[in-house]
Amino acid sequence: MESMEAMGTIDTEASIPKRPGGTSGHSAGTGPPQLLRRLDRRDLRAVSEVRGALRELLRHWGPPGRADTAELLTSELVTNALVHTDRDAVVTAAVGPGRLRVEVRDFVARRPRVRSAEEGEDTHGRGLVLVQSLADAWGVRAQGVGKVVWFELDAG
Repeated sequence: MESMEAMGTIDTEASIPKRPGGTSGHSAGTGPPQLLRRLDRRDLRAVSEVRGALRELLRHWGPPGRADTAELLTSELVTNALVHTDRDAVVTAAVGPGRLRVEVRDFVARRPRVRSAEEGEDTHGRGLVLVQSLADAWGVRAQGVGKVVWFELDAG
């Protein structure tokens, strides 16, 4: 398995540095509360683990229900990255002044497509519709080998 360094850097615009001694966990020390997890493509249990870690990170953030929205959107992005790319992924979350930013990086350049209900009766492939509907901002950008799909939520 490649190291994170061999795969390129995480976005410098809103990156969350790797903690000394590991690639996952909550930050220690100064700075905004943050989360970084490397997800193995074969482990879909990682979706619920990320939700739990995000829930802990957001325990005192925003009005009731806002953290639930963040969990839902993060689950959608993480699931998309693991299922549709068949590659590992990296999820980062940072709580800033009044704002949460979550990024899910995968290592496939193919951009995701927002699918509408008119595209058939299939219930799969609608996760980005949720992100588009519920996030205050979201997007996709190329990142080294692959891409980052991100969203932001305001705390209030």
